[in-house]
Parts: sequence; structure tokens; C-alpha cells
Amino acid sequence: MSQPTGEKPVEKSRDITEQTAEIKTAAPPTRRYRTVLFQAALFSTLGLFILLTFLVKTTTYFPIDLQITRAIQSIDSPCFSKLMTLISWPGFLPQSIIITLLLALILHQYGLHWESVSSLLAALFSGAINELLKDIVQRPRPAVDVVHVFAVLKSYSFPSAHVMFYTTVFGFYWYLAYTLPKRSLQRSLLLMLFGCFILLVGISRIYLGQHWASDVFGAYLLSGLILAGIVLLHQWGKTRFFVH
Repeated sequence: MSQPTGEKPVEKSRDITEQTAEIKTAAPPTRRYRTVLFQAALFSTLGLFILLTFLVKTTTYFPIDLQITRAIQSIDSPCFSKLMTLISWPGFLPQSIIITLLLALILHQYGLHWESVSSLLAALFSGAINELLKDIVQRPRPAVDVVHVFAVLKSYSFPSAHVMFYTTVFGFYWYLAYTLPKRSLQRSLLLMLFGCFILLVGISRIYLGQHWASDVFGAYLLSGLILAGIVLLHQWGKTRFFVH
């Protein structure tokens, strides 16, 4: 009577051991595949951005730039115009600095110290790289005699600083809202808020006549690379210094 009861735990333990071994042997290929896919996406994005930068350096604007601007500006709606102005407002100085510091302070107050530092690094890298590239490319902004320009800006056009700021900084906060809290209405609202700002800022910059579509597209490409680097830096620092 005692022998059968002694065999079952042994068989069950063997099954669990075999299943665990199968999982361990299956996990590395999956991780390698995801790593290769991620690296391929990064290099493709970088290559596309370099090509676009070369073309933009030698071209004031592309025919498709003008077509896209006129198509978006053909939307005749006071509500849409106010929405586009509102979307772009946080990206101008000094409000962009105030918003960045305020959000970082909120993270710090919640005990998310490394997240707070990472968000500041995202804003710093985004602004510094944007200014550097603008000085290198020196692409003029859309002219008032070509499209409707709501307000004339004196800085260069490529790449869009608004798009880079929103995608890098608000994109990092979107990542935090997606990974840190549990599913809730507040979490969903945060994801929608940050996501809408990132998606609509490109349209707003074109609608207001302050950027060409290629400025916006290039900014999305470059800021996507910066955001990926910030996320990787955050994960590295979190596991190295803040997880015991």
C-alpha cells in the first residue's frame, strides 16, 4: 500500500523538472528573436532618418510636403483650429520646461526617483540633439507666401522640436503608465492623454504652418530612437541600482 503512494510524487516531480527544462531551453531562442527584431527595427529607423536628413539638407521642401500641408489646412473648423493650437502650446518655452520639471517632481514625490531622473534625461537629450541637428541642416521653415503660417518662428525647421519633445518625454511617461500601475481607469486615461499628445502634435505643427510633413516624420524617427535609448537606460539603471 505504501509503494504506490511513494511513486506518484517521484513521477510528478520528474514531470515538473522536464517541463521546467523545456521552458528554459525554449526561452533563449525567443529572446534572441526579439532582440534581433528590435535591433533590426532600430537600424532601419536610423538608416531611414539618415537618408531623410540627406534629402532635406538639399531640398527646401518636397512636393508631398506642400500637398499634405494644404490638405490639413483645408480643414475649416474653429474647434479644430483651437485644438491644434492647444496641442502645440505645451511645447513652447517656458511651459515645456515647467511641465518637464513638474512631472519629474511628481514622480520624485511618489518615490520614483530613477524614473524622475530618466524623464529629465529624456528632455535634455531631446532638446540638445534637436538643436544640434537644426544647426547642421539649417532648413528654413515654411514661407508665408507658400502656406498659411499662424505665427512666424525664427528657428530652423528640421527636425520638429515639438514632435521630439512630445515623443521622447511624453512617450517615456506613456511607457511608465503602461508598465508601473495596475489596470485601472486612471491608467487608461493617462495612456490616452499621452498618446493623443504624441499623435496629434505632428498634425498640429503642420496645420499651424510651422513645419513641413518631412520635418515631423524625421522628428518621429529620431525621437523614437532616443526614446528606445532612454527606456533601455531606465531598465538598466533600475535593475542595477534600485532593485535589490
